[in-house]
Amino acid sequence: MDVRLKYRVVKSKLVQVLIIMLAFTITLPLLLIIIYIFKEGITEINWAFLTQIPKPVGEAGGGIANALAGSLIIVFTASVISVPIGIMGGIYFSENKNCWLSNWGQISVDVLQGVPSIVVGIVIYFWIVKPLGGFSAFSGSIALAIMMLPIIIRSTEETLKLIPSSLKEAGFALGIPYHRVILKIILPCGLSGILSGVLLSIARIAGETAPLLFTAFGNPYFSTDISKPMQSLPLLVFNYATSPYEDWHKLAWGAALILLFTVLLLNIITKLTTKKWNVQF
Repeated sequence: MDVRLKYRVVKSKLVQVLIIMLAFTITLPLLLIIIYIFKEGITEINWAFLTQIPKPVGEAGGGIANALAGSLIIVFTASVISVPIGIMGGIYFSENKNCWLSNWGQISVDVLQGVPSIVVGIVIYFWIVKPLGGFSAFSGSIALAIMMLPIIIRSTEETLKLIPSSLKEAGFALGIPYHRVILKIILPCGLSGILSGVLLSIARIAGETAPLLFTAFGNPYFSTDISKPMQSLPLLVFNYATSPYEDWHKLAWGAALILLFTVLLLNIITKLTTKKWNVQF
């Protein structure tokens, strides 16, 4: 074998080893976090933990049922608000690439994506909580919906830009109205990217605490009224982890484990959904 060829083979092997090491280095912190939270929280997971509300200070036991239900309600309400608006915004940006309104809208989306979550919470506090005279799950959902919007808009826009214009032209050639071309041809072809954006946005807000501190506030009791304060998993973890009670610290580790695996599950579902609904052009 030629010396230069040997050198290139050895160099290629070294680069491969370096890439593998860097990939392992990237995943190592995540693995350590998962292992540590799993070790601390797995002992608290049981049926009572998932079905009971927290006990008063000094009483053993209790669970996170109110926080689980609250998180589901708040995230679901936020999704109902943001998903239609985000998809419509993504369609507008993809269909009006050179419009001045589209350009300014895209800049606004980029800025909104970089706004810290606590700033969103403060703004919603002054816009909704104070005028209505109290904390509520609905105000928390609005704060989370605002955080979801940039992800959904961008994923929808970038996905629809990848769809060949010939599909739209074929629909027009058949005499199909514009709105039906978008709803019946373009959106189904971009379903993979749109669903991925929606699921990623839900995973993004599922663990947010700062906006809910200023809006939903928390509730030690089981509540499904979105016009009242409501507990959620991130709030429960924050409040219990910063408390001086050892029993609450254990509950916080268990809730953190549930929250961590919920986010991981959402990301796995996103990957599977992308593969299942992927459309090749």
